[in-house]
Amino acid sequence: MKTTRLGPDGPEVSQFGIGAMSFAGLYGDATVEESHAVLDACRNAGVTHIDTANVYGNGRSEEIIGSWFAANPAARDEMALATKAGITRDPKRRFNNDAEHLEASLDQSLERLGVDHVDLFYVHRYDRAHSPEEVAGSLKRLIDSGKTKAVGFSEIAPSTLRRASSECPIAAVQSEYSLSTRAPELGLVQTCAELGTTLVAFSPVGRAFLTDDPFSFERAQSMAFTKSNPRFIEPNYTANISATDRLRALATEIGEPTAALAIAWLISRGDHVLPIPGTKNTAHLAELVRGTEITLSEDALDEIDKALPVGWAHGDRYNATQWEGPERFC
Repeated sequence: MKTTRLGPDGPEVSQFGIGAMSFAGLYGDATVEESHAVLDACRNAGVTHIDTANVYGNGRSEEIIGSWFAANPAARDEMALATKAGITRDPKRRFNNDAEHLEASLDQSLERLGVDHVDLFYVHRYDRAHSPEEVAGSLKRLIDSGKTKAVGFSEIAPSTLRRASSECPIAAVQSEYSLSTRAPELGLVQTCAELGTTLVAFSPVGRAFLTDDPFSFERAQSMAFTKSNPRFIEPNYTANISATDRLRALATEIGEPTAALAIAWLISRGDHVLPIPGTKNTAHLAELVRGTEITLSEDALDEIDKALPVGWAHGDRYNATQWEGPERFC
């Protein structure tokens, strides 16, 4: 398993993490048994980073991870554990970065997880009622309290990262990044590298488009997030399946799972890029982990770029409602 450092001075972790939204998230809940099986398989494969959030299943994902740690107490010292807060269910204030709110949310997460600290605590959505420096100051106080070892932000612009970093070291920035979403290459990948910040890439297999078994249109229409997402609405859905068929054909030619190619491609973007795919299926996990075991040749990387050149995807990655919160910077 390839490794990377979580932030400029953080622990060495696997350059691959498990995103635990799939345990209780946008694509249907997993059972406790399925989730524990995935975590067991991650541990056996040398995966040492778990990523969750307080809003995933309204705390259910954290509770599932907590129950796994309770059943496997030695695993806690082996894993770098991350969670997030800052998204609320208050329709009048969807995002809240008040210092008191962040600390209270972290306290609740620690209780669900059954731990006394996390290794990384993110602001899930930046609240523009505060300056980046002010939010970073609040996060620094959480480090000082011992409740988290490091802090990060999700879905922010490079300029926000620079401002926050002037107040407190930012160990990680989480952003959607894959062969189908390459906007981070327009500044975020570079700024993270410059500052020593880990770029944690969620949805690294393009919400299943970059796999051997993409969501059917019917299944996509049965899930709250994808049924209104531009890339899963016709005619974009059919166009995206047709486009990604080229990657599946290339994967067959190379003799690797399509998801493995997508993960290996991301890891090739830089030692500081850490993909966190989510799954509730151990067989799919094995395909994803395979991406950490292969090194793509320059010829293979060129063929991947020919199959899916920058800008190939049909439709925006979010609809108007889904875009509320993430910072656009280009």
